[in-house]
Amino acid sequence: MRYLVTATLAGSMALFASTAQAAEMTIAVFTKNLTNPAYEAFRIATDQIARTTGARVVHFVPKKPDNVDEQKAMVEQVLKDKPDAVIFIPVDDVAMIPSVNQLNDAKIPVVLVSNPLPGNFVTYVGADDFEIGYREARYLFENLGGKGKIVVIEGTPAAPTNRERVRGYARAFAEFPGIQVLGSGVGNYQQPDARRVMAKFLGEHPQIDAVLSANDGMALGVLEALKEANRTSVVIGINGILPAVKQIETGAILATVDFNMFKIGCTATRAAVRHLKQEPLPEKVMLPAEIIDKTNYKAWLVPVDQRTCPEWSEVSR
Repeated sequence: MRYLVTATLAGSMALFASTAQAAEMTIAVFTKNLTNPAYEAFRIATDQIARTTGARVVHFVPKKPDNVDEQKAMVEQVLKDKPDAVIFIPVDDVAMIPSVNQLNDAKIPVVLVSNPLPGNFVTYVGADDFEIGYREARYLFENLGGKGKIVVIEGTPAAPTNRERVRGYARAFAEFPGIQVLGSGVGNYQQPDARRVMAKFLGEHPQIDAVLSANDGMALGVLEALKEANRTSVVIGINGILPAVKQIETGAILATVDFNMFKIGCTATRAAVRHLKQEPLPEKVMLPAEIIDKTNYKAWLVPVDQRTCPEWSEVSR
């Protein structure tokens, strides 16, 4: 796989030129960072569909995680290179609106993924983050018997995925008055940030029964902090990434919710190819979420690079 970061943008024009000679379609793929395994899974999926459809993809990833300025610069480069289509995960659903408008003005087809924002898109591919957050929190609270002291590790505040998941948490809190929230901290969807936030919470609270984490990467950071402090707590996350599923196998993580960026990547890339082949697309494709726990985790132990993308008919019902 080839990932373009800011330092190599100058060479992307030649890359698109050589790609155009070698393939019928060129697709620019924007993801948020190189640190979250969920986006790595997304890129693996786009590459798999490219191989099977005769398309080529070029990946644009900020060197600094979720950096608005870097992603804006990458859009400027793509406007010059003019790929056949763009698959776009915005790092910020407000700050990136002008860049999307530029892509629209340039008549470059855009498949929007994961984070909704205003603009013209051939389709939107994602999942219901409000429902994901609600189901995650409800599963945890039921496991606790409806009572307990917890902390919340939120994702990046600017990300709509985080806002919707937190909104889902609020619905669950209203249904479980016996759950006491000791604190909520920002982990930015990053493992090191979550470890630091959790270490602070552990220093402040002698009893933390559970941790509600807005993604698996942060849940893994929480586990690191717990180990360093020689403490235990029930931990739950979102994404279904392989390292987290392995921790479900050991019992260190209770469960995760399958916000499946691999399947979303497959679907988004199939959608871009379908559009370029003038095949019909729905306005949006929403993938269902599933709780992964001790009862079913084995299905998610297959490494991402060994998984097979679902067919379009399986996800576009």
